Amino acid sequence: MEKPVVKCSVSNCNFWGQGNNCQADAIMIDIDAHSRMNYNEEFAGESFDSDHKDEVKTSSATCCHTFRPKDE
Repeated sequence: MEKPVVKCSVSNCNFWGQGNNCQADAIMIDIDAHSRMNYNEEFAGESFDSDHKDEVKTSSATCCHTFRPKDE
């Protein structure tokens, strides 16, 4: 199965690729209410330590936990 194209504008993310495409193997998205939760920081290629399920009405109520700054 082909990976979906995920566009991102955070250019200092370790997974940011050519054409603003996310290069992560997996992406963790949660609701804003959980934005300060400390999940495992190594996301791409590993399973997420999260089994909870939530619902939101708009995309603005979500946040991405996959971000990891590029090594500079």
